[in-house]
Amino acid sequence: MIFALLFFAAIVIGWVASMVGVGGGIFMVPLLVFLNSVGTTQEAVGTSLAAIVFNSISSTIAYSRQKKIDYKFALALLPMALVGAWLGAFLTEFVSSDALAIAFGVLLLYVSGLMLAGKEPKELGLLLRRGLDAQGNPSPLLGAVVGLIAGVAAGFFGIGGGIVMVPAMNIFLGVDIVSAVATSLFVMGPSSLIAAITHFFQGNLHIDLAIPLALGIIIGAQLGAWSTTKVSKVFLRRLFGVVLLYSAIHMIWKGVQGLHLPGLG
Repeated sequence: MIFALLFFAAIVIGWVASMVGVGGGIFMVPLLVFLNSVGTTQEAVGTSLAAIVFNSISSTIAYSRQKKIDYKFALALLPMALVGAWLGAFLTEFVSSDALAIAFGVLLLYVSGLMLAGKEPKELGLLLRRGLDAQGNPSPLLGAVVGLIAGVAAGFFGIGGGIVMVPAMNIFLGVDIVSAVATSLFVMGPSSLIAAITHFFQGNLHIDLAIPLALGIIIGAQLGAWSTTKVSKVFLRRLFGVVLLYSAIHMIWKGVQGLHLPGLG
């Protein structure tokens, strides 16, 4: 029963995640916790990360056929994303995520508003010109910074890092939204693998739960990559904004509950 439920849920999660360039952890982690399939949130995070690896692989195959992946920028993102993923997973053993989840959620609220506006990066006036070279491409240093932040977020919160990479590339660097989505999904594969392995050795990865999630997400990722060719870029930005808004509210609520503030129990 749980196998079938996770499998079909993962198809939908993979579909949406592949369309907007996220790993799907923002949906899988709360799903695993809600179903009482895991004992701790850390176990949900580790299991989610294992499935995200397969989302990345499936999405990368689909987007590479469409020639949408910016491999040059991806290589700038990847090294520090790997370091960040290991660091984020390692820190879950020592750092309380509650206050950090609230702060991260508030930041995501701001970014979700920008994405929901559906405007081109140049219309928002937020492009980081100093981070671009003479051809308008993001610099390797800026790519390393974005990769590190995305990697830490991936390892710590059990997400793919796309909620950091996609808006950073699209809003602040002016990368085409579809290319940002495709590049994000390509980068998050190795970084999620590092984080998943770290969680595995910490005892936070349930193989029996990761298998149906991975199988479903492989199918959903193909559907999501196909769907990006059928919808407008404004729709994609707004869809990503909705996903970010959900993620922000979820993180803030989770953080507030964990803090046990006066009056909240």
